[in-house]
Amino acid sequence: MGSSAADVYFVFMNFDPEYERLRSDRTKQGAMELDRYVSRKHDQLLAKMLRPNTYRKRSSLVIVDGFAVEITDVQAAILRSAKEVRVVEKNQELV
Repeated sequence: MGSSAADVYFVFMNFDPEYERLRSDRTKQGAMELDRYVSRKHDQLLAKMLRPNTYRKRSSLVIVDGFAVEITDVQAAILRSAKEVRVVEKNQELV
């Protein structure tokens, strides 16, 4: 059984034609629109899949359409089951 302690996970999304379209716009306005789109998309996925106040999104990663989030092992498994998600990986700290 997974741990109930939260760890940082990276979540990478499946192909999204709207993301690709926005990413191809190299203007400053296009970059701002892409930032808003990706952040909103990631927030909506988390809200749809996980209970409120049980996770903390750290950041959206625009260059790869992914995000970092503090979640439990059980929540990571839930996100892995989402059709929009390609990969969920636990952050590996180097010591």
